[in-house]
Amino acid sequence: MSLQKIKSELKKFSVPEKIPIYQNFFKTGKGQYGEGDVFIGVSVPNTRKIARKYKDVSLDVVEGLLESEIHEERLLGVLILVRKYEKQGEEIAEFYKKNNQKINNWDLVDLSADKILGRHYFNRDRGDLFRLALSSNLWERRTAIISTFYFIKNNQFDDTLKISEILLEDSHDLIHKAVGWMLREVGKRNLEIEEKFLKKHYRKMPRTMLRYAIERFEEGKRQAYLKNKI
Repeated sequence: MSLQKIKSELKKFSVPEKIPIYQNFFKTGKGQYGEGDVFIGVSVPNTRKIARKYKDVSLDVVEGLLESEIHEERLLGVLILVRKYEKQGEEIAEFYKKNNQKINNWDLVDLSADKILGRHYFNRDRGDLFRLALSSNLWERRTAIISTFYFIKNNQFDDTLKISEILLEDSHDLIHKAVGWMLREVGKRNLEIEEKFLKKHYRKMPRTMLRYAIERFEEGKRQAYLKNKI
């Protein structure tokens, strides 16, 4: 299956009226995190349909999708990789790492990092995730923390907490949200562990990170954290 044919098939699902909505949602304006990202107005469910259909395409074709300036084409490449991981785990994980900087918006990371790198490193040394956490690239840092979601789902929390500590003083709002989200997920499974981390760090955590982390707390406790009264 040729790269051009897949792109053409994806484009059939384009809804031009959705383009400005996506551009606004993914912050494509000048100076914003998604500056210059191009959309054609294809929904995620329709992109998934194409990914299911073409899950067996070559990695050369997937690389071509990831190199596209069109967001939905890169998303299609990512969703194909998630499906390919089932049969080609090691190869797909290495390919993902090689192309990590092309996986360059939060939805691309969030729909794939835990399912590929998290799963890959579950029974392996996780040093690569800590290296990503120290990257100057925003998307690699987000990949590091979101990858740990796979560990969280398997009741392993240590690396989520360690990477969260690395990212506590990160300057980007998208990292604040990602870390807060993962801490909240830890708390869903073990509130004591989340609160131990929060009590140590909450006074210096970015406000957005803290708000995400305590979103499910009962109101009295949530306000106590927000008002520094824990």
